[in-house]
Amino acid sequence: MARNWHLPWEEYVETLKPHERPMMPGSPATPDHPWPRRLQYAATGVLVALVGSLGNAAVTANIQNLQGALGITATEAAWLPVVFVMTNACMNLILVKFRMQYGLRLFTQIFLGVFVLVCAAHLLVDNYESTLLVRAVAGMAGAGLSSLGFLYIIQAFPAAHRLKGLIIGIGLASFAVPISRLVMPTLLDLDGWRGFYIFELGFALVAWAAVQVLKLPPSERLKVFDRLDFVTFALFAPGVALLTAVLGLGRIVWWTEAAWIGWALVGSIVLLTAALTVEHNRTNPLINTRWLTGADMLRLFGAILLIRMVLSEQTSGAVGFLTVVGLGPDQLHGLFVVILLAMIAGTAVSAFTLNMEKLNKPIAIALGLIAVGAFIDSHATVLTRPAQLYLSQAMIAFASAMFIGPALMIGISRVLQQGKQNLISFIVMFSVLQNVGGLAGGALTGTLQIVREKYHSNQLAADIVASDPQVTQRLAQLSGAYSHTITDPALLRAEGVALLSRQVTQQANVLAYDDVFRIIAVLAALGCAWVTVTHLRPRWRARAEARRTARTPDASVVSAAVD
Repeated sequence: MARNWHLPWEEYVETLKPHERPMMPGSPATPDHPWPRRLQYAATGVLVALVGSLGNAAVTANIQNLQGALGITATEAAWLPVVFVMTNACMNLILVKFRMQYGLRLFTQIFLGVFVLVCAAHLLVDNYESTLLVRAVAGMAGAGLSSLGFLYIIQAFPAAHRLKGLIIGIGLASFAVPISRLVMPTLLDLDGWRGFYIFELGFALVAWAAVQVLKLPPSERLKVFDRLDFVTFALFAPGVALLTAVLGLGRIVWWTEAAWIGWALVGSIVLLTAALTVEHNRTNPLINTRWLTGADMLRLFGAILLIRMVLSEQTSGAVGFLTVVGLGPDQLHGLFVVILLAMIAGTAVSAFTLNMEKLNKPIAIALGLIAVGAFIDSHATVLTRPAQLYLSQAMIAFASAMFIGPALMIGISRVLQQGKQNLISFIVMFSVLQNVGGLAGGALTGTLQIVREKYHSNQLAADIVASDPQVTQRLAQLSGAYSHTITDPALLRAEGVALLSRQVTQQANVLAYDDVFRIIAVLAALGCAWVTVTHLRPRWRARAEARRTARTPDASVVSAAVD
């Protein structure tokens, strides 16, 4: 109960039952709250988590609209979500230790306060440079809010179900993408981007008020920062920033056309190598390289990276495909309602079917669902509409929510088995892989789509011959739509040729997206097979050992027979 929260930590911790004590310094205690208070914590956690991720989801989903509002190029617009990821991916390197040393109260006030200021700043800036700075600060604040929302959700669950709270808390941020797709068209119609900024500011103020009223229980404070931590951060943060810039901008400026892409990649490799070298030789590392490079952890990180990449089928692939066939945001409402419901279902199933002995199983199932969904989408045509994608996209959305919890629990179980000092290392790598994996998936999807579109355009154009009667008939049909307004035969034919060219380009894009979906389906299927084998290998070994033991005569029986 809150009545003891004013006590010094040494006295307060003595009032707690064993299951109420925090897992580590910097995390709040988890006392047995009454059910009304648990519901309040759950609502506040959901609110804070969505506030931290909604802004970036809205910018990413409506980047072309924001580009027009700011009057900037496509390359300049692409930097807006990239700088958010840059700062967001790096912050967890110091956030955990910040909570440990300075406490949750200061942590909460700083990051919610900064986020409110960021939302207010959006209403005052109307140029590209200021917006870029605001998005970078929003990335830092968003990282803090994600952690804060997670900690609030934990308070909503009793000890017996606390792992379910962990899974639900980590999955909340993914809901922001479909929610932003649903609310943004209405807000943009009301007052453009200013309407969204006002909505975001109001949302942040409500969250701030809720956190001020409903405080988290106390946490233990320790002096944990070391001077070398800041050296590592000074190397690691710009290294990750350069890598995210390469992945986020590479397909837009094109990989081989912009020299800075190569230099940024070189700089990223040098800086990250230097950071890991410093950590490898430390007595108390911030990032435990020896633990992170263990076989189990490498397999886990490989699975996380693979899933984040193939999930681009939904975030970049399906949405890009529907845009190519001429659909606008208003026509995608039904699809994103289905996606949101599937994500909620996936999170619930992941939480309530959790089996700590079979954590690889839901990851394999998630990859299998992505493979099937992507394969279904690979048969799309120019006549495909959102209703035909409901099943496949629901499967992928369900999978995206289903894998996160078990992947997190695999890492946490390794931390608990091998030392809590490795928690920071795991959280940092989990966050970086989530962010970088998403960008890498978008880069892969976009690059493959562009390459395959060029291929199909050349193939289709090669088959169009002016002397072909079918081509002549098609040109006549297309130009006939303008016959009442254009009387010059040459101009009329030129208009028909332009329309045919646009149709060829559209068809080439559709075929390219089908190719991308097939490639993603193959990658997901291979990943499913790999994780399944990893899951079953210990059982195969145990059965083989049991058979070998059964065939080996017991030593006492052999001895008795000899006697």
